[in-house]
Amino acid sequence: MAEQPEVVHAEVGGRRLRLTHLEKVLYPETGWTKAEAVHYYASVAPKLLPHLAGRPASFLRFPEGVQGQRFWAKRVPGGSPGWLSTLEVPHREGAFGQVVVADLPTLVWAANLGALELHVPQWQGDPDHHDRLVIDLDPGPGMTVVECCAVALAAGRLLAADGLTAFAKTSGSKGLHLLVPLHPAPERAAVEYARQLAGQLRAAAPGLVVDRMEKSLRRGRIFVDWSQNTSAKTTVAPYSLRAGERPTVSTPVPWSAVESCRRPADLEFTPEQVLARPEDPMAELTAPRLRGRLPGA
Repeated sequence: MAEQPEVVHAEVGGRRLRLTHLEKVLYPETGWTKAEAVHYYASVAPKLLPHLAGRPASFLRFPEGVQGQRFWAKRVPGGSPGWLSTLEVPHREGAFGQVVVADLPTLVWAANLGALELHVPQWQGDPDHHDRLVIDLDPGPGMTVVECCAVALAAGRLLAADGLTAFAKTSGSKGLHLLVPLHPAPERAAVEYARQLAGQLRAAAPGLVVDRMEKSLRRGRIFVDWSQNTSAKTTVAPYSLRAGERPTVSTPVPWSAVESCRRPADLEFTPEQVLARPEDPMAELTAPRLRGRLPGA
């Protein structure tokens, strides 16, 4: 790659951005640079932005790369452009503004900050009106995404029996997520439904599934983390980068890929592989017609 100047002034979506240190290597194992991260986010934006719309973003930032300091950034950073969309969000320490990644300039601005991972909650605008349910499948020691797929298929059948449509994506790390579009439901109803679903999965396969928080119980099991549906928690967004040793992506996958997964490598995707795929298995997640109602909500 040709040497990059330390500062590049670029016009993105009608906004003037100052991009810095694009030559910086963020993933030393592969030599993947900040320029490549910015390029990835700019290229995947049409598929990614609908999943960020209206949701306060939590950025996991790596200014010096994945082997350097990492920190969560939730508050709007000082010196941020005045054109950013923001949302006042209640927190334990009091309400404060968070960035809503509403457009391409904001996405590129975040990538320039070293925000490799983009995490969002299961609600837009109002923390007590959840428009999405997440089934978070986390493999314990000795387990992989292959076993997560078996649990995902069982979860998909339970969700379908309740009239709910589930979309699958890799976590970009070791696990699997199912996202379910909802008619807005209270936090309490979303958490309770997810908790009961986790209990059903554990009862059907007690040797495979655990639904309790204690880490000591997770060896040789898939943990169904129903608590991810609380309003205060976030999930990595579809198409977000992940900050492992190599650049990978939390990648939407069709159910056929979940069914046919036989080894972890079957569901590992690089940014380049994601950009080369013409299809978007999660394109309809935000379609209003697919929103389901939680039983009893």
